Amino acid sequence: MERGTTPVAGPSPFHGVPWHGLLRGLLTRRFGNTRFSSQRPRPVDLANFLIQLLNSVQYGLLLFMLAAGLTLIFGIMGVVNLAHGSFYMLGAYLAYALSAQLGSFTAAIVVGTGLSVVFGLALERLLFRHFYQREHLDQVLLTFGLIYIFEESRSLLWGDDVHGVPVPPLLTGSLPLTDTLSYPVYRLFMMAICVALAVGLYLLIGKTRLGMKIRAGAFNRDMTESLGINIKLIHALVFAIGVALATVAGMIAAPVSSVYPNMGASVLIMCFVVVTIGGIGSVRGALIAALLVGLVDTFGKVLLPQVSSMGVYMLMAAVLLWKPEGLFKS
Repeated sequence: MERGTTPVAGPSPFHGVPWHGLLRGLLTRRFGNTRFSSQRPRPVDLANFLIQLLNSVQYGLLLFMLAAGLTLIFGIMGVVNLAHGSFYMLGAYLAYALSAQLGSFTAAIVVGTGLSVVFGLALERLLFRHFYQREHLDQVLLTFGLIYIFEESRSLLWGDDVHGVPVPPLLTGSLPLTDTLSYPVYRLFMMAICVALAVGLYLLIGKTRLGMKIRAGAFNRDMTESLGINIKLIHALVFAIGVALATVAGMIAAPVSSVYPNMGASVLIMCFVVVTIGGIGSVRGALIAALLVGLVDTFGKVLLPQVSSMGVYMLMAAVLLWKPEGLFKS
């Protein structure tokens, strides 16, 4: 090229290339076909819809058992309990150990529930009672340390292997829905247990003298104590109920989810989501929020698997934009 002449751009080597197709090809080659595929999810027929609906209800009721204890402890006692998921893990390992020792899954649930109540009373008396009037940061540090203590204790007692809990023989069958689809009887048993405990919790809090004292203590602790009510005993019972609910949830979930280390971490996040959506301290809100989370999570994985992990958090964000205090007040 001579000096002083203006260069003229020639045709681009990418001239005429369909950019949309090129980008789709590069992204598909990098991330796989499923993430950027334009295929729509296949429609769900009535039988599959019924199965997923039952799965969502079962998951939501299980979340409610966990979230109910968490919202009671936080809403009534004012304690941020990050170790609540560890009680769920404790229940699963108790189901594994006790069912092997006693030879009966039903006996394991009964004995494990009694042990969880005693453990909750002892834990409240020795540790949590001294943190009611402390800052939330102190409570977070305490419960965060308890997570590590429970994990190390679990490792020493049962090791780090994955264990399975057999389904009781009476509950191993399936309920036929169509000629080709059926639903496990044990999952229906799980739902029945959760519904029974939910009704019992509602009657306890709303229809008994103990529930009246619990509600009074949540509303005004000093006034309740001045009326002669032993608020320390009330707090101990509430904490024990919360621990027992989480432990029973872990025990009945063990046959369908296996028993493995650190299994309480994932459910703890969902518990806080449920409590946030339902409203802190509201058992009714925890029930409705847990069912909503179960529906969104289950059907999201079926209909929109690419974004299913965001569905629950999008639901929480939408509810908080609408009602910042949650669906129901304490």
